[in-house]
Amino acid sequence: MIRFLPGILIIQIATAALVMLAPENLQGLAWLRLLIPLLVVGFFSAFWFSSIAKHSSKDEISRLQEQHAREREKLQINAERAKTRIIKKTQQQIARESRLTHGKANFKVGAALAGVIGFGALMLLTQFLTLGVVTLTTAGGALGGYFYRVRKEKNSRLLEPGKSGQPKVIPAEKSGKKLLKR
Repeated sequence: MIRFLPGILIIQIATAALVMLAPENLQGLAWLRLLIPLLVVGFFSAFWFSSIAKHSSKDEISRLQEQHAREREKLQINAERAKTRIIKKTQQQIARESRLTHGKANFKVGAALAGVIGFGALMLLTQFLTLGVVTLTTAGGALGGYFYRVRKEKNSRLLEPGKSGQPKVIPAEKSGKKLLKR
C-alpha cells in the first residue's frame, strides 16, 4: 500500500498549510474560506485513491488470469499425457491378450489336427485304407488352410500403414498391382 502514501502525505501537508494560513478569528464566512479548499483537496485525493485502487485491482485480476491460464494449460497437457499413457497401456494389454489367445488357439488346433492324423494313421494300420486316406487328406487340407490363414494374417499386419519401420502399400501408377516401399 506504498502507492497511497504520497497522496496521504500531500493531504496532510495541504491541511496543515491551510490551517496555518487561516486567520485566528474564524467566525461567520471565514470557516468557508478554510472548509472549501479542504473539501477540494479531499475530493481530488479521493479520485486519485480510487484510480490507484482500480489500477491495482486490474493488475491483480490480469495476473490471476494469466496464472489460471498457465495452470489450465498444465492440466490439459497432463491430461493429454495421461490419456496417451492409458491408450498405450491399453493397446499393449490388448496385444498381449491377443497373442495369448492366438497361442492357445494354435495349440488347440494343433492338438486337434494331431489327433485326426493319429486317427487316420490308426485307420491305415487297421486295414481301413479308404477311411484312413480320407482322414489323412482331410487333416492335411485343414492344416494347409490353417497355415495359409496364419500367413495371410501375418502379411496383412506387415502391410498396415503407419507403423514405424514397416513397409507401406502404395498403388503403382500404371498397373493395378500394389508395390511395397520402405
